[in-house]
Amino acid sequence: MGEIEVAGDLREVAERTQGHVRAFLSTTTQVASGAYPGAELSLLLLATSDLLAAGAQLAAITDVVPVERFEPDAGPDTDVDPLRAALARMFDGFDDYVEVVDPVLGAEAGPATLSGDLAAVVEELAKGLQHYDEGHELEALWWWQFSYLSSWGERAASAVRVLHGVLAHLRLDVADDVAQEAEYDALHS
Repeated sequence: MGEIEVAGDLREVAERTQGHVRAFLSTTTQVASGAYPGAELSLLLLATSDLLAAGAQLAAITDVVPVERFEPDAGPDTDVDPLRAALARMFDGFDDYVEVVDPVLGAEAGPATLSGDLAAVVEELAKGLQHYDEGHELEALWWWQFSYLSSWGERAASAVRVLHGVLAHLRLDVADDVAQEAEYDALHS
């Protein structure tokens, strides 16, 4: 396969990735704005899981190396503090959690927040999107791949685990009499 074909293939990957990035950014911002009351956790779980699938594809391809050996200035960093604050208000009562810092290197636990995880992912993705929108598709792809492996992949995976855990508790932690009644109704319907 020639160099031009490889670059074309990478541009296709960049185009697909930017679609996933835009969908995640849109869903996260809309949820944080209160646009989907009652569906916030499910929508964030879906959007973050989809994004992680796109990230796994980035990890599966050969390392992307941009033509230029320097990163063009993509402009100012995205201010994610308002998003983080809105999510923290939404996640009041379950925003803080404990995670294993690096499960490969040991069992040390440390503090984390769901709002911080999602805001960090948004910040990294937005930087790549700035490159993409400036016409630097390969630079964007390089950034998304690098930052997936170095930061946002782990933050998104942690967020999925917490979102899943909260949803599981909401749906499964019911009073015994309610559970017994539901089981009875299911068996006799």
